[in-house]
Amino acid sequence: MASLPSLSDQALLEGLRAESEPHFAELYNRYFQRIYNFVFARMRNHAETEEVVQETFLAVFRSFGNYRGQSSLLSWIYGIAKNTTNNAIRRSRSQSERIELADDDELAPRTPLEGGAPDEALDLQVFGAQLAQRLERLADWQMEIFELRHFENLSIPEISERTRRSSDAVRSSLYRVKRIFFEAAAVGGSPSSGEPR
Repeated sequence: MASLPSLSDQALLEGLRAESEPHFAELYNRYFQRIYNFVFARMRNHAETEEVVQETFLAVFRSFGNYRGQSSLLSWIYGIAKNTTNNAIRRSRSQSERIELADDDELAPRTPLEGGAPDEALDLQVFGAQLAQRLERLADWQMEIFELRHFENLSIPEISERTRRSSDAVRSSLYRVKRIFFEAAAVGGSPSSGEPR
């Protein structure tokens, strides 16, 4: 029997249909780098690209029974990678929009009322710990921008002048801190979903 790397795509496919794990591994090794490069060109982020590539190959392994050979095996995999990438970009944009549109009071779990459920108090504790851990990673100037905006109510041009940073840098920093609150709230208790308080 020919070694797996020398197999044609057709022979490889026959092994896949027989649920041969070595054939799965060979398909992955054969096309991983090309699919990775294709996805990275659109995602521009290594961690997200790796996730999308894994998801792509998982979809390939689950659906190779649908491959009819009307295009090359690589073209078929590219098609799955393209769809998977588009879905990931849509999810990412949706999350970014949620963060962008969230009001400040939606970013933190609400303080439980006196006599509230113990798990609400625990959520708040977890939120506080998560938030502190994430804020420690910020540079001092980013925290200063957040404080000027939310504690002193300065406008972006005013903050830009005070910190000697561009308006884009100020906006980017504010977005980053807002995202940190959003992520910590998601771990420590879902951000309020807009139901009556």
